[in-house]
Amino acid sequence: MNQLEIGRIGKAHGLRGEVTAVISSDRPERTAPGAVWILDSGSYTVRSIRPFQTKWIAALDGVDDRGAAEALTGSVILGDPIDDDDALWAHELLGATVVTPDGTEWGTVAAIYPNPASDLIELSDGTLIPTVFVTDQSGLPDRVVVDPPEGLLQGEPEEA
Repeated sequence: MNQLEIGRIGKAHGLRGEVTAVISSDRPERTAPGAVWILDSGSYTVRSIRPFQTKWIAALDGVDDRGAAEALTGSVILGDPIDDDDALWAHELLGATVVTPDGTEWGTVAAIYPNPASDLIELSDGTLIPTVFVTDQSGLPDRVVVDPPEGLLQGEPEEA
């Protein structure tokens, strides 16, 4: 199973092995006691966690002193994908053919870019489409339907 990047470990905090972390996921499961964070050095279960300024302070099982916490500084935090049928997961869109409701193909999803208002889908030709215009993802991983306002999709559709 492919893990997803959900954050990064910052500096050690205090003497008892706590670390600061910046979490990029908005899923509360990622910042709850019992969550499993996967780092290069292994998997760690979150023992306790609390918000701190714009970050989190976490105590991880097996990290019991400042030295162990300092060894994790800068580590990327990965997590297993969350099974939620109602959610649109950006990584599932990669490679999918983008079609409009009339069946016209506009290309394939080349990349996903985070954006404060709505993540952006980049098509293989460089066209950007906000994910709010995704109306049907039941065809994933092969196809996704978008219904953008007139004028957003420019140029010619791809040949089928």
